[in-house]
Amino acid sequence: MKRRKYMALLLALILLLGCTGCGTARQKEDPVTVTLWHVYGAQTDSPLNDLINQFNQTVGAEQNICVKVTSVSNTNTIHEGVLAAAFGDPGAPELPDMFVSYPKTVLAMPDESVLVDYSDYFNEEEISEFLPSFIAEGTVNDRLVVLPVAKSTEIMFINKTAFDRFSAATGAKLSDLETWEGLFNLADDYVAWTDAQTPDIPDDGKVFFVHDYHFNYFQVGVESLGENFFDGDGLAFSPAFDTVWEPYARATLAGGVWLQSGYATEPLRTGDSIVSVASSASVLYYSDTVTYADNTSERVEIMAMPCPGFQDGEKLVMQRGAGICTVKSTPAREQACVTFLKWLTDVQRNVEFVTRLGYMPVKQESFDTYLPTAIENLENPMYASLYQAFLETQAGYEFYTAPKLDSYLELETRFEENVRYALKYGIAKYKAAGPDAIEDQIWATLDYFKEHY
Repeated sequence: MKRRKYMALLLALILLLGCTGCGTARQKEDPVTVTLWHVYGAQTDSPLNDLINQFNQTVGAEQNICVKVTSVSNTNTIHEGVLAAAFGDPGAPELPDMFVSYPKTVLAMPDESVLVDYSDYFNEEEISEFLPSFIAEGTVNDRLVVLPVAKSTEIMFINKTAFDRFSAATGAKLSDLETWEGLFNLADDYVAWTDAQTPDIPDDGKVFFVHDYHFNYFQVGVESLGENFFDGDGLAFSPAFDTVWEPYARATLAGGVWLQSGYATEPLRTGDSIVSVASSASVLYYSDTVTYADNTSERVEIMAMPCPGFQDGEKLVMQRGAGICTVKSTPAREQACVTFLKWLTDVQRNVEFVTRLGYMPVKQESFDTYLPTAIENLENPMYASLYQAFLETQAGYEFYTAPKLDSYLELETRFEENVRYALKYGIAKYKAAGPDAIEDQIWATLDYFKEHY
């Protein structure tokens, strides 16, 4: 009798555990369980995990599907894990059914045909609902293998509290930040204004601007001026490159541009800079409190604006953010993955998802119909400002898609390292030569960069 009671209790526990996370409704047969590696939040605090639980308990329960998250990490870790699994490295885990990926991961795989072509599961009308540039980025060798679910771009974040002080003293306007020429002119003015506040300490003007990705500034800038940034597997160094270089180098040599390592969020946190351009998803790491070197702190307003463009250039902005790949398996598992992805990219649900993370939705209708209402309900003013900047960006800019070059990552890494090194070298030469030498030093530094790149 005791043994029968024990076995009954054990069986009840097993059934209960089998239902956890995959709906509470009793299933006639085991659900089709598909696994996912993603990057959206922490393992225990993830907006996507919350939505997956919702899916499992509703549509998943109805259609006998269970989505199981087996890893929450970052894109670099997932990139390495996917390649290790794809190449069959010793000790590598098996590929999940779905994983977050950039096209670079797909290009690095030994056989990209192991991935589902979403064109086999989404009809033309369904694909046309997505922003075309997002679909273009996820298309590798004429196959749609990276489905956009949440995208980001580059956005300008401003310490408006500090900018207002600068504006009151100098007449600087936020509208000056709409172009790169205007931004870099303000950088020069800011260095001079902050230097003048301590007349007994010479040359202590402060940095005005920090860009997370110098490579992207040049890449998008050159392309926006109608010329090619890339030449085969290298860089073109066209006349437009010189046009993009001149205001950037001028402001940098004068001390107005941040050249240290790390992310743009940090110098805004410490007051070492007041304007930045960074991934829109970095909104999670900006703070409304600035802590200065003397350990005093100040509450500030952080606002967002669209990324600047060149006066004579097209309004072009970097497209960022990964998508989700699905691994070929069985028709039932592939269909289960697609059912979940269609549910996640529903125009209203997708807005609910991305506004918790600082990302953009992926369909035009989401921008037109649901995002404006969602902005009104955002309690954090920094997020409300960000999503207003998203609306302006989507309406007024074209999203730039970087080319799918095998050499892209190596070019980006080498460029970031060498452009900062060259400009630091140029600053030293400029300080030694004096302010009258700035015109010559702008171009001497460019020659130095090209020579050492």
